[in-house]
Amino acid sequence: TRFGSSITTIFVVYLARKRRQGEIQKKEQEEEKMALQWLILSYVVAAEVVIAVVLTLPYPMVVKKRVVSLVSLILQPAASIVAFAAFQLCDIYWKNEHRLSCSSEVCTATERDRYEKSIYKAQRNVVLCAAGIFLYWCIYRICKYNKDLELLEEAEKRHKDE
Repeated sequence: TRFGSSITTIFVVYLARKRRQGEIQKKEQEEEKMALQWLILSYVVAAEVVIAVVLTLPYPMVVKKRVVSLVSLILQPAASIVAFAAFQLCDIYWKNEHRLSCSSEVCTATERDRYEKSIYKAQRNVVLCAAGIFLYWCIYRICKYNKDLELLEEAEKRHKDE
């Protein structure tokens, strides 16, 4: 009976590992599909950094007005990055809540490494989403401040002319 129970235990552990390997392979396939979304988001964040740097460089007022007006035209269509990043954050949260935990003796070292790697990727992606939203907000505020400054300068000029 002891021999039979140990065989049963070994068989149960074997089935659990096979099931887990199938789930891991399925998740890896899903992650490969998601990699394109994160690549796009990283390029958008890099573009936002460049735009923010360009907006904050000291230019003559004529050039500054042109740059701000050009970026302002881009801002409205670029607002979709906020919705995209928010959707990705929701996806990360859902995946974190439904993630297979690898803490039992059934997990192998490779499975634990994959689990930790997925945790690190999720953390990186949260930072990427937050950076995308924050940089968009910064660009919006910089453009708004420059437009307000321009309006105040025009009002001051009108006031001096009177």
